Amino acid sequence: MANGEYEEILKAYAPRRENLVTAFQDIQEKEGYISEGALAAAAEYFSVSKADAYSVVSFYAQFKFKRPGKHTIKVCKGTACHVRGSGSLLAALEERLGIKEGETTPDGLISLERVACLGACALAPAIVVDDKVHARITLAQLEKILKGLQ
Repeated sequence: MANGEYEEILKAYAPRRENLVTAFQDIQEKEGYISEGALAAAAEYFSVSKADAYSVVSFYAQFKFKRPGKHTIKVCKGTACHVRGSGSLLAALEERLGIKEGETTPDGLISLERVACLGACALAPAIVVDDKVHARITLAQLEKILKGLQ
């Protein structure tokens, strides 16, 4: 996204510091993450330093600084999922994809995330693939899901 495209999002807000978070939410929704260009454009628009803009974004866990993959897999590590084997699912995904949680495959196809709880405890272990919940996942099912993403 070029700086001019950020302008379209930013001009929806009065250029006051208190609008930084909502502007960054809009940028991330459109771009998928907060890029260096987005930080620079927002800092200039809101008349704050780039360091100040970064401190605002880095405070909130919802913001990402890396471009996400085409597909996102979220592995639940809540108590019920953990007890029912989500740790082995995460380990299998890391091995199969060649990445660690919080990373994206080199081809940009898949991002892997660990989440504290999906709120699907009765379906443990559960994962979410591109906003679709997969319940009572086994390693064999996991392999089928990965093949479907290729």
